[in-house]
Amino acid sequence: RLSGPLCQNLLLNEFVYQEGERPLLAAVKEISAPAAVLETVRDYTHNKNNVWGITARNREQNFALNLLMNHEIDFVTLLGQAGTGKTLLTLAAGLMQTLEAKRYTEIIMTRVTVPVGEDIGFLPGTEEEKMTPWMGALEDNLDVLNKTDDDAGEWGRAATRDLIRSRIKIKSLNFMRGRTFIDKYLIIDEAQNLTPKQMKTLITRAGPGTKVVCLGNIAQIDTPYLTEGSSGLTYVVDRMKGWSHSGHVTLQRGERSRLADHAAEAL
Repeated sequence: RLSGPLCQNLLLNEFVYQEGERPLLAAVKEISAPAAVLETVRDYTHNKNNVWGITARNREQNFALNLLMNHEIDFVTLLGQAGTGKTLLTLAAGLMQTLEAKRYTEIIMTRVTVPVGEDIGFLPGTEEEKMTPWMGALEDNLDVLNKTDDDAGEWGRAATRDLIRSRIKIKSLNFMRGRTFIDKYLIIDEAQNLTPKQMKTLITRAGPGTKVVCLGNIAQIDTPYLTEGSSGLTYVVDRMKGWSHSGHVTLQRGERSRLADHAAEAL
């Protein structure tokens, strides 16, 4: 338990930490002013707690994995610049809970198709084929996740990749209206490009047993009429804070490469 004036400013599922000889990493589980109940978080930096072969490389990634792996949390928002691990951590947690824990039946990934500026209905092929050009990040991260099992060998990795791909569905926002997703792990990528109305339309698709994860970088808005203040991602982070079944983490440190980190800061 924690008591004192600090407790008035805490939110449910907010993470707190204390550095020093006995470092503390905890999440706020209950607030009854002037006290709060903290619960220590699971250490995902340790290899024995790895998630689909992935371990947290920093404190924020550890907090993010605690939210992603907690089945009591229905809604997660992860913000961070390129290379902070948003998509990789989210996919690793999704695969672990879909293929191993069988908590979800499949992973659904969607994003807004901004750069082309046209409806994907004009493109040839199925819905999934139309979305493929925008899903490069998914393929890149699946390559990383597939390499985590060194013992599987080439054939084993190919079989695993086919199994993984069979459980991941790529959906277009245009086809979401009217749907209800039950026992699904729904990832909304590039969520900063959505309007608050689009965000509400998507999140209200969630049926029983579904977890929704929004990923984005507020500094990378491509939609012409959206700003950092009017983005749907900013809107949901603000509206959902303090709800006992939601959590938010801003990932600070880039883990992609020194070039990517420097470019994100300098350019």
